[in-house]
Amino acid sequence: MLWRNRRSASGDRSLALALWLGVRYGTRIASVNFQTEDNSGYSNPYDDNSVSIQKHDTCPNTTIHCDGIKDCVFGTDESICVRLGTGNSLQVRTAEDGRFLPVCYSNWNRMYSDQTCAQLGFASSYETNILSGYTSNGLLMTTQDSNQYIQGQARVTLSCPNQQTVSLQCVECGRQASTTRIIGGKLSKLGDWPWQVTLHYQGLHVCGGVLISRNFVLTAAHCFPENDESSLVTSRWLVYVGVVSLNVLSQPYHVARIILNENYNSLTNDQDVALIKLVTPVDFNDNVYPACLPTYDQLWIHGTTCYTSGFGTTDEESNSGSDNLRDVDVKIIDNDVCNTPRSYSGSVTKNMLCAGYPEGGKDSCQGDSGGPLVCENNGLWTLAGITSWGSGCGEANRPGVYTRVTSVLAWIYSKMMQEML
Repeated sequence: MLWRNRRSASGDRSLALALWLGVRYGTRIASVNFQTEDNSGYSNPYDDNSVSIQKHDTCPNTTIHCDGIKDCVFGTDESICVRLGTGNSLQVRTAEDGRFLPVCYSNWNRMYSDQTCAQLGFASSYETNILSGYTSNGLLMTTQDSNQYIQGQARVTLSCPNQQTVSLQCVECGRQASTTRIIGGKLSKLGDWPWQVTLHYQGLHVCGGVLISRNFVLTAAHCFPENDESSLVTSRWLVYVGVVSLNVLSQPYHVARIILNENYNSLTNDQDVALIKLVTPVDFNDNVYPACLPTYDQLWIHGTTCYTSGFGTTDEESNSGSDNLRDVDVKIIDNDVCNTPRSYSGSVTKNMLCAGYPEGGKDSCQGDSGGPLVCENNGLWTLAGITSWGSGCGEANRPGVYTRVTSVLAWIYSKMMQEML
């Protein structure tokens, strides 16, 4: 079973640009047809041709990071001060101390939970629990101010009362409606991978994506070519959720903003990630449900079985993708193995993750760019990678390469926060 970036079929549609995105090893969107004129009958009520301009923050020389007070125009000085560790342990960095420390459960309340999740780009909190047995320095909440970031309301303490700290979950995530296990590549059923989305550019499926909250979708940066500004015109894109057939589409969601990772390198495919903000929030159900984001310290061990899905080709030589969502099981491959001369010879960076089989045969392929690589963790499906690139499809010693989500997690939360606050 094969697939990863779909070669979009153009039919008789007039093309202003046919862009090939191959590099040393091809991205999983081997060719994409971007159009400046559309003869397909496609229409979008938000069609104002506005380009999603990337935000660049400015900060004064007196900026203090993580003091709870916004100094920079977009608040980037306060945007990487909160993280979630093992067990969703809430850890906060303050200007007072400079370290990430667990937050004591004593004095904690729902308002703090909602405020913290807002800093991570979520509308509110979902669940707060207690972690026990923590004996070192922590942070104790001492004030409550809805106008101040959470890091400005905490003070360092020698130990937490009752050795209890905060475990925080900002969004319900990671549940499958269907519990059947995948054996090899197969057609997916509704509810199998409810976080899978399909991104359409002027009526054509171009890339996959991953629902991570009611407001945001993750995908690959290479789905939006650097040398073609029209790919950032938000009105030309539609997002479909809860879909397992491209012939039976749900009501689309319109795109408010397309946010590209500023550190994305189109030559090496490093940090190949983009964030899409939706105009209206998504309603969750059994067929539409977000994948969990990993904790910052989540490790994916060599040999772990994970799953990838998408609408890409099932044959490397095919010029068209699958109309139906398919999924396949793959195993995590250590980067050292992936970087050997008989594999990718050092092209896999620390921000990437390999998954597949040494003998080949199972892989993602054209059309799956931006789609999910998910692994089960404590009963919940967690997003380990975003489909990015590879050499061929299902070839021996050429596994699929994915953007490692833990490497771009701080960027994801920072951008979500800037968009929501």
